[in-house]
Amino acid sequence: MLHLFMKVKSIPQRFNCYASYWKHSRIMRPDDANIVGNVHGGTILKMIEEAGGIISTRHCNTQSGDRCVAALARVERTDFLHPMFIGEVAHVSAEITYTSKHSVEVQVIVLAENILTGAKKVTNKATLWYVPFSLQNVDKIIEVPVIEYSSVEQEEEGKKRYDAQKMERLETKERNGEIINPVVSPEAYTVGFSQSSLIHLVGPSDCTLHGFVHGGVTMKLMDEVAGIVAARHCKTNIVTASVDAINFHRKIKKGCVVSVSGRMTFTSNKSMEIEVFVDADPLVEAARGKYRAVTAFFTYISLDKEGKPLSVPPLKLENEEEKKRFEEGKVRYLQNKAKRQAEKERQQ
Repeated sequence: MLHLFMKVKSIPQRFNCYASYWKHSRIMRPDDANIVGNVHGGTILKMIEEAGGIISTRHCNTQSGDRCVAALARVERTDFLHPMFIGEVAHVSAEITYTSKHSVEVQVIVLAENILTGAKKVTNKATLWYVPFSLQNVDKIIEVPVIEYSSVEQEEEGKKRYDAQKMERLETKERNGEIINPVVSPEAYTVGFSQSSLIHLVGPSDCTLHGFVHGGVTMKLMDEVAGIVAARHCKTNIVTASVDAINFHRKIKKGCVVSVSGRMTFTSNKSMEIEVFVDADPLVEAARGKYRAVTAFFTYISLDKEGKPLSVPPLKLENEEEKKRFEEGKVRYLQNKAKRQAEKERQQ
């Protein structure tokens, strides 16, 4: 069952900040969920990206000139506020909230509806950044139509978000040389014990009109690998709790072999942080060589049969590099915990 509907108002040359919307709804099926009925975080991330890709591509094609397709460049930190289950209906809505000369900010909200009781709950709020590429020349970035803001303050806040994400994207490139090596006969609860990889050949169904992989497809694969790492570590049912910023450093072309690798970096009492790398290997254009395409940190929690959080086995650290990554993960954990607490206090 799939229902798609759209509400769009277009004004030539300049657009009201809240005039363009995209909404769609879909019932969650058994193949969207794990063995206990929790919908995979990757499934939700894919729906979020589809909504963002549609609205940003439509917006960038409202002007005359080259036709284009908007490619995902970054997803800001995304928290999974409530679980979603088989049989519930996911309502995904997206709107454009800021544009720079060559990028579009899209904010997406996901609600889960129990169609038996009518109860609804917000499961996700996400911010995504897209860059429009010409269909005629894939290396050409199209200028984005400007939008009209309701106030100067709103535009300034958008500019701050744009500058911050641009800086963070540059910083993440410093880690792009790291690799995850296999470990022979690893000890339980070590990094090597749970690390996992997935190999995927990029086909036409994975790609945009440009022949490059949809960001949502990549995120779904990343969540699958991260979920395997988490499940191997704690041997229980696990769910995605949050995803730190996902940075798309380079596009992945149809025909590439994609290697998605994940390793545990940090554990708290009830959460696990997994670092995920996506590498692309062009088979046809082998001379280009393998390259790092996407990076992110996923956080999972362990659940019992009643869906209540369980304690996580501590991560055993075996060398200085693992200790360094653990301390970096601890800093991210404490920072995010403080942000959640501050947000909760603002809402009270």
